[in-house]
Amino acid sequence: METEGEKLSGVLSGIAGEYFVAAELSKRGLLASITLRNTKGVDILCSNAEASKSVGIQVKTKRGSARQWIMHKKAVDYHAASLFYVFVNLNDNQRHPDFFIVPSKTVAGYIKKSHAAWLIQPGKKGKVHKDTSMRMFKDPEEKYLERWDLLGLQSAV
Repeated sequence: METEGEKLSGVLSGIAGEYFVAAELSKRGLLASITLRNTKGVDILCSNAEASKSVGIQVKTKRGSARQWIMHKKAVDYHAASLFYVFVNLNDNQRHPDFFIVPSKTVAGYIKKSHAAWLIQPGKKGKVHKDTSMRMFKDPEEKYLERWDLLGLQSAV
């Protein structure tokens, strides 16, 4: 447990996020397997209990509680119907993490559109923004908070 003034490293935050997501999926009766660290673009493979449907999950974790996550520009082209992002806010270990479940195609479209808009807006002192490889995904309205149903793996109960 973090002590006052002590910060969890980025690597440990990321690992914690993956385990929190895997635990949440398991709690919901799904089979979740964390992949090896060198697996490109998929942190967790998840299937329903019958193993008749599966999805890949990319986990993005933040220590705080802001509803925005930094992405790489390659996420614009990295999407599939069976690929999802689970954005995790660890909430500075003050309460249970928040999970935002978003289809990868939605993330790709959002970061492409929002980055293009950012590029044409004037920056500090009216200067043009310089293009970078960083993108930002935001969910301030909490549209995707706890939307595990979007994975399409739950059986009708």
